[in-house]
Amino acid sequence: MFKSNRRIFIQTIAFGAGVLGAAKSALAAPDGHAAGYDVAPASEFLKTIPRKSGDPVVFTASLDKGPIKATSGGWAREVTARGLPLATGIAGAHLYINAGGAREMHWHNSAEWAYVVDGHCQVTVVDPDGQFEVVNLGPGDLWYFPTGHSHAIQTLGPSACHAVLAFDDGLYSEHGTFGISDWMSRYDAPALSQALGVSAEIFSANPKAETYIMQGEVLALDGPQAKIARPLDRDRTHRFPLMSQKPKVSTPGGALYVASAKEFPVSSGMTGLVLKLKPGAMHEPHWHTDANEWHYVLKGRTRVTLFAFDKRVAVAELSPGDCAYIPRNCGHSIENIGKEDAEMVGVLDSGAYRESSLTDWLAKAPRHLLANNFGVPETAVANFGRKRMIIATAS
Repeated sequence: MFKSNRRIFIQTIAFGAGVLGAAKSALAAPDGHAAGYDVAPASEFLKTIPRKSGDPVVFTASLDKGPIKATSGGWAREVTARGLPLATGIAGAHLYINAGGAREMHWHNSAEWAYVVDGHCQVTVVDPDGQFEVVNLGPGDLWYFPTGHSHAIQTLGPSACHAVLAFDDGLYSEHGTFGISDWMSRYDAPALSQALGVSAEIFSANPKAETYIMQGEVLALDGPQAKIARPLDRDRTHRFPLMSQKPKVSTPGGALYVASAKEFPVSSGMTGLVLKLKPGAMHEPHWHTDANEWHYVLKGRTRVTLFAFDKRVAVAELSPGDCAYIPRNCGHSIENIGKEDAEMVGVLDSGAYRESSLTDWLAKAPRHLLANNFGVPETAVANFGRKRMIIATAS
C-alpha cells in the first residue's frame, strides 16, 4: 500500500513539473526542445526558409513566332514542352485553314480543345460508339474531341478559319496524331480493296503520304454542305457556343467565361476559359487546386505574376501571340497593362473549374490569425479582403 501510494505521489509531482515545463517552454529560446519532451537541441537553425535564389521560372513563350507546318489548304504551329519545358501538362497550337481548305480526318492519343477565333468551319466527328456528328462553328465557339475520337475540320464561307487549340499532353505533336491519308498510303490497292469492298482501281490516284490540310472548293456559309449539320444531343455534342453564354464573372473590370464539363459535358478532361480585362484591371491572385492552366493572348498587353515552386516568383509581359503556362497550385495574377482591352483564351486540364484566391482567404480567416501572420495589430487587417472581386478594377 505504502509503495503504491508513494509511486502515485512521485508520478503526480513529475506530471506537475512537466506542465510547468511546458508553460515555460512557450517563452524558451528556440533551441529545438519540444514542450514536455527531451529532444536533442538544434546545433543551428533558421528563422525562416530563405527565398530561392537563381533564375526565375520560365513560363511563357511566343506561339506565333514558331515554325509552321503548311500544306496547300492552310497551316498550323505549336508550342510544346520541347520549347517550354515547364509545360508538361498542356501543349498549344494555332490552326489556320484557308477558305475551301479542310484538315483531313485524324485522331490523337490526347484530347483536343479549341476556340474559334475567326471564320467559320464544319466539324465532322465519329466517336468510338459509332455516333456520327456534323456541326457548324463560328467565332466564340469551342470544339472538344476526347482521345481517339476521329474528326475533320473544313472551312465554310469565303474567309479563312483560324482557331487556338490545346491538348492535354505537354509533349503532344505530330508523333501522336494518326491521319487517314498517311494510314491508307501504307496499304497497297488490293489490301484496301479487300478491306473496303470496292474496286482496287479506285485507289490508283490515292495520295502517297499525308495530305494534312488540303485546298478545295470554297463552300458557301448557307450552301447545301453547310445545311447537312446534324448535332448530337447536349451530353454528346462536340461543339459549345461559349461566347453566347452568360459570363461566369462580370464586373466593371471585365468578364470571365467558363466552359467546364458541367456546361459542356463531352469536355470531361478540360475546361475552357475566356478572360476579358479593361485597362488597369486584374484577375486577382489565385490558384487552381487540381489543374494546370495554359492561356494565349488574343489582344492587348498583360502582365502575369507567377508564385512558383521553390519560392520563386517570375513576372512576364505578354502581347498577342504569346502564351503562358501556370502549373497546378502555383499562385498567379493577370493584369491588363495596356491602354486597350485585353483578351485571353485558355484551358485548364481538368473538367472541373476550381479556383482558390488570396482575397477569399483574407476575407474568411480570423483577424487575430492574420494579425499574427503579418506581425501587425488586428486593426491593420480589419478590412482585408472583405469582398472578393475575382476581376478587380484599377485603383
